[in-house]
Amino acid sequence: MTDLSFSLPSSLESRLQQRIAEGGYADAGAYLRDLIKRDLDEAADTAWVRQMIEEGEASGYIERDAREVLREIVEERRARRA
Repeated sequence: MTDLSFSLPSSLESRLQQRIAEGGYADAGAYLRDLIKRDLDEAADTAWVRQMIEEGEASGYIERDAREVLREIVEERRARRA
């Protein structure tokens, strides 16, 4: 594990202490570890969504109503399950 040392302005320090108390964290390190983990998870989720958008755009566009396409997909899935 790596030890980090950095300075915070007093306004951030007071907000940090408030979040630690509200969030039930043992100390600033626990809060920062959780914050970093959530940030990394969110970045991974964002990357996945961007990849899905790129794949969708690369597959082309259709001129049909999206609701109609969705209805067909649902009907096909129901037929396969029957």
